[in-house]
Amino acid sequence: QVQLVESGGGLVQAGGSLRLSCAASGRRFSAVAMGWFRQAPGKEREFVASMRWSGGSTYYSDSVKGRFTISRDRTGNHVYLQMNSLKPEDTAVYYCAAQSVGAENYNSWGQGTQVTVSS
Repeated sequence: QVQLVESGGGLVQAGGSLRLSCAASGRRFSAVAMGWFRQAPGKEREFVASMRWSGGSTYYSDSVKGRFTISRDRTGNHVYLQMNSLKPEDTAVYYCAAQSVGAENYNSWGQGTQVTVSS
């Protein structure tokens, strides 16, 4: 089981930027993909961005496309979410997730980090 730990959340004014980090540790695993999801109060968790480990293809929700960028380090043990031009509607708890080889969907989740964007 891989452990995922997010960091980098906080309070920022609208138009500002934050960079979220996700560190993977524990038993060595092979990821098919890693992604970021978010959940705002009273709403369902939603997809934000993902990256396929093989080839590095990236995917974004329409609401963040052009403002957020997902990336990873060379070791593959860290994935990042650079968030620019933040809006109050981006306020949510952001979760890092990993899909292991053989898994049909994301099967490892972090504990989440709060992002609050003030207007």
